[in-house]
Amino acid sequence: MILSCNNIDKTFVDNHVIKNASFHIEDYEKAAIIGINGAGKSTLLKIIVGSLPADSGVVTFAKDKSFGYLAQHQAVDSENTILDELLTVKQEVLDLEMQIRRTEQDMKTAGGVQLEQLLNKYTNMTHRFEELNGYAYKSEVTGVLKGLGFEEADFARTVSTLSGGQKTRIALGKLLLQKPDLIMLDEPTNHLDLNSIAWLETYLLNYRGAVIIVSHDRYFLDRIATKIIEIDNGVVSSFSGNYSDYAVQKEQLRAAQMNAYLNQQREIKHQEAVIEKLRQFNREKSIRRAESREKLLDKMEVLDKPVEVNADMRLQLTPHRASGNDVMQIQGLSKRFDDNLLFENVSFEIKRGEHVAIIGDNGTGKTTLLKIINELLPPDTGTIRLGANVEIGYYDQEHHVLHMDKTLFDEISDDYPYLTNTQIRNTLAAFLFTGDDVFKQVRSLSGGERGRVSLAKLMLSEANFLILDEPTNHLDITSKEILETALNAYEGTVLYVSHDRYFINKTASRILELTHHAFVNYIGDYDYYLEKKEAMTPVSESAPAGSADDSAQKLEWRQQKENQAAIRKRENALKKCEEQIEALEQKSRLIDEEMTSPEVATNVARLQELAREKEALDEELSGLYETWEELSE
Repeated sequence: MILSCNNIDKTFVDNHVIKNASFHIEDYEKAAIIGINGAGKSTLLKIIVGSLPADSGVVTFAKDKSFGYLAQHQAVDSENTILDELLTVKQEVLDLEMQIRRTEQDMKTAGGVQLEQLLNKYTNMTHRFEELNGYAYKSEVTGVLKGLGFEEADFARTVSTLSGGQKTRIALGKLLLQKPDLIMLDEPTNHLDLNSIAWLETYLLNYRGAVIIVSHDRYFLDRIATKIIEIDNGVVSSFSGNYSDYAVQKEQLRAAQMNAYLNQQREIKHQEAVIEKLRQFNREKSIRRAESREKLLDKMEVLDKPVEVNADMRLQLTPHRASGNDVMQIQGLSKRFDDNLLFENVSFEIKRGEHVAIIGDNGTGKTTLLKIINELLPPDTGTIRLGANVEIGYYDQEHHVLHMDKTLFDEISDDYPYLTNTQIRNTLAAFLFTGDDVFKQVRSLSGGERGRVSLAKLMLSEANFLILDEPTNHLDITSKEILETALNAYEGTVLYVSHDRYFINKTASRILELTHHAFVNYIGDYDYYLEKKEAMTPVSESAPAGSADDSAQKLEWRQQKENQAAIRKRENALKKCEEQIEALEQKSRLIDEEMTSPEVATNVARLQELAREKEALDEELSGLYETWEELSE
């Protein structure tokens, strides 16, 4: 065991964030902390690393174990180049390398006892150099930088000139190169593109240490996590397995809690009815029995009704009217900024009802394309033609559609003046803004809260063509699932940019990958895209074989796809079996009706024929019932 947390408790004023939490992390375990925004995930991490004191409880690390921590916004402040900044982690190796070179020079002119001493020193230094992987440190640093999305041309850039997200990536790279026994990462995928996230997954899967991650990226958690630590209303619970395993266990637990609550409520009502009846008898003995039951009822520990988090936020996307079949046609579109070409001669169409996801590396021009479509930027060349009755609803990841100085109430009422005060309040309440919250200024809101306001405006727009730029950014897992459900029920057309692979898998029917200044079209979800991408990637005969871990991951992925196919086959067989049963039962009912009709009741031959027919039906049904039970298991 590398980390133990016992009875951790934390309260901010009247907000009891962490309630008597206890859990542990084993060596080499990959754990994820999840919960809605504001649940206390980052608070728990800060308590573990000691940057925030707990009100009570003990955090214990195993002896002689090191840990590293990456906060959500841990920007590096340095005048070093990107490469030099990461090399600071390898200072011992750099110093050793310099000493080894100096000793090599000294040995050329030394002799006798001095040479023997230098040889011993040289042997010890080279042994330590090998232990620190000194001969490969340059390629290791370069590999981490490239994995995190930096090109070799970026290596000489000064760290102080980078964006906040790039600086956080530098901090992440330094932490990974330090290789502590326990890595703690708070939202590490926020500033990474799809390729960098995939690289980080592989890195952490093969990491020879323990990992704790706070993340809303469910695809990432499915790949990495072996344990889920959930914070729900301050209560911290542990679940074995990845996110999908947790979701199943959580649903089962919630169902069991709801059943226990309902059963207890039924028992309470039953006891109250009995007590009332006994009192109505108005006999000394019956009154004593009523009082006895009342005492037992008072001692009962009443269960709280389980809170269904998904029911809190209500999002329903309904177009005001249907668009034509041809929603958008793009011809010969190009865009560059100075010498940076984003895309050129791009042409594609979008039809009514399609859910199209645009993916690609950071900086390739995905958001720029959406801004051109929304006429926020002009194209260099090309045309964009919208179809008949197309009405656009735009969700901007930077929330530029919101006005920072307005209150939430004014933000809605100014754009939708026909709404009454009650309708505005009800809309905001559907997105968890109640009471005086509606008079907060937009600028005072968190990223997740601004996202909810933008979703509220999107819902009110009643548009039939939604254009969304990173709609899941800053949303917690629960809010993402609500958005997924709303989009899947939406009868209009959707075009969005996202790096949330789980979200893409759930909502996309088509993927456009922006790569090498052009779009590549894939008809399917993210898993289909990966499958096709792998099939199209040429394998060089001279290329080294993949590692055992890579092969195992591919085998596991293929096995998962085969299992999914087998499940779909069984589900289809079950549906077919149910249809056969329904048809035969209907036939059996018709025979019963015919046998009781006056015309047939006196016709012995027909009755016998119908009886034989019913017997055969019953026998066939009996076999189908058995088959149905087997398929249902």
